[in-house]
Amino acid sequence: MRPRRPTDWIALALLCALVVGGAVSTVWLSQYAVAVHRLTRGIGDTVFYGADGQPWFRLDAQRHDVSLSEIAPDLQHAVVAVEDRRFYRHPGIDPIGLGRAIARDLRRQGGRLEGGSTLTQQLARTLFLSNARTYGRKIKEAGIALLIEAQLPKKQILEFYLNRVYLSAGVYGVETMSEHLFRKPASAVTLPEAAFIAGLIRAPSALSPWTNYDGALDRSHLVLSQMRGQGLITPAQEDAARRVRPRIQPYRQPSDTKAGWAKEFLRQQFRNEFGGDNPPDWQVHTAFRPTVQDAAERAVAAGIDRLRRPGLEAALVAIDPGTGDILAMVGGSNYGRSTYNRAVRSRRQPGSAFKPFVYAAALQHGYSPVSVLSNLGHVSAPGDPEWRPRSAEGTQPDQLTLRAALLESNNPAAADLQQRVGSGAVLRLASDAGLGGLPDVPSLALGTGLVSPLDLTAAYTMFPGEGQVARPRGIVSVFDAGGSQVFDKPVEREQLITPQVAFQMTSMLRDVIERGTGTAARALGVRGPVAGKTGTTDDYHDAWFVGFSASLVAGVWVGFDQPEPIGRDAYGARVALPIWADFMKRTAGELPASDFKVPAGVHAEELCNVSYVRPVEGCPTYFEYFKDGDTVPSALCPVHRGTLKQRATRAIEGFFRSLGSRIAGVFRR
Repeated sequence: MRPRRPTDWIALALLCALVVGGAVSTVWLSQYAVAVHRLTRGIGDTVFYGADGQPWFRLDAQRHDVSLSEIAPDLQHAVVAVEDRRFYRHPGIDPIGLGRAIARDLRRQGGRLEGGSTLTQQLARTLFLSNARTYGRKIKEAGIALLIEAQLPKKQILEFYLNRVYLSAGVYGVETMSEHLFRKPASAVTLPEAAFIAGLIRAPSALSPWTNYDGALDRSHLVLSQMRGQGLITPAQEDAARRVRPRIQPYRQPSDTKAGWAKEFLRQQFRNEFGGDNPPDWQVHTAFRPTVQDAAERAVAAGIDRLRRPGLEAALVAIDPGTGDILAMVGGSNYGRSTYNRAVRSRRQPGSAFKPFVYAAALQHGYSPVSVLSNLGHVSAPGDPEWRPRSAEGTQPDQLTLRAALLESNNPAAADLQQRVGSGAVLRLASDAGLGGLPDVPSLALGTGLVSPLDLTAAYTMFPGEGQVARPRGIVSVFDAGGSQVFDKPVEREQLITPQVAFQMTSMLRDVIERGTGTAARALGVRGPVAGKTGTTDDYHDAWFVGFSASLVAGVWVGFDQPEPIGRDAYGARVALPIWADFMKRTAGELPASDFKVPAGVHAEELCNVSYVRPVEGCPTYFEYFKDGDTVPSALCPVHRGTLKQRATRAIEGFFRSLGSRIAGVFRR
């Protein structure tokens, strides 16, 4: 037997590749053939599931499918004319249109296939594929289109397409869009109105009639030109239609407003990943808990009602610090009145709610919770001695520990601390936590940058998360009609500060609630280990409270869309904190507040909670947590009387400290 030549091996390899490729193609086509066959029974819908595993809502809750006979012939003709003029003559793919598209791409040398899709291919993509513009997707799209054409008549394909096509502003299907735009069914639209709707298909976001009417009108004129060129209307009909400016109605808000911001946020995330398509029988598993979402909406509604200020808005975001799962989201006071999602899209100054990031940067750079900041009555900006940060209390102590400064939200102390550790360190930590684009200014520590409620709440996850910030996620996974996973969003956590620093910050923020600006939380009935920080901006334009337990971080913002004072003394503790407290109480059973874990490398020391040094008899005490390398106070409390022995020891310590200061002064001369 003669030895095989290299060409024999190449031929054998090619044969094997063809066999394997053919087998894979056969399996793939058989799977989609079954899926296409299901279309003969009608089209299902993409369903979103809550974190409890139960169906929650549909991707298109507004869509109203109608038969082809209930869609005006002018509208049918307009869509076919502008999107697929040879629809009734091709077998699912249009060789002429495809050839033109390939020629355009070759001329542009873009390497990306543009256009050339028939209505059947668009339907195939909408129902079964992603919106990615790749050659692989186009090949699959063409194969499925051929399967659809083999099993369904043209009229049914067109009917499915017209009921499923995305037309902007979250509206799918010509019947629903006709109701939104003209308050009439698709069977009753005129020629100008039909061309207006058909023109939206090519670029639904850019041509949304409610934001770009002139662009949509110009596109409708192109549709009319195509219809006239194909003999579907006469030149006289085209001229008459061009002279009409279709009168559109205001966008009709959905009748079901429950969890509206959360649902639309998730729908948009889905569209960002898969385009404007609405595939049938897909399952989208989300991180949201419907019961927690309901509690958030009730808390916001009750808080706004209590404040009794017309036009006042609020936002609330709740996140699991261990996973970044968004458990609830409220974007305003009333979804039926305004669908604008302030939790995600509004960027406002956080005020003192930003200060924990300044303190965390300081602790990361060697400070401890009882490090002393001195000369606070003379804090100014480098190069600008006229700038003087002031605290709300009016009086300013000359020195404070970090713990005391944070619990009373002292502005000069925060500004001084920023200068000590450097703005760069604060900005880096904030940016890594998701708070980008903040200004490098002396007032950064006072929260003069702009943040969204979602981003600020997510940034706080580093404190109960042992120093790891959890990136927020709304959609966890997506499965197609065949049960295959087509999207997976893993948990993303990044270590930004050490577990020891995170625990020290948590301890300090617990003190804010126990003894500082957040004490109203206890008066309002919040129980268990919780921590948080208030925030109020100049002239009471914005009120914040971001707080957390070991299992939940929740942020609340209150203010007007066009900034104006909320009211007299509208501090975060009075305006935002009550909403947070109400929400925490409503979710305490489902998300209980357990003890915060003490990390290795931290040890406790008993100190006086007034002087923050070693206690004497009669001192009210607490346990301070020190990380390795922190300086533990050795002096005795000078505030409380103590025993005779303690007073003597204190006097001796004071004498030697005074003597040391004098000697040091001599050498400084």
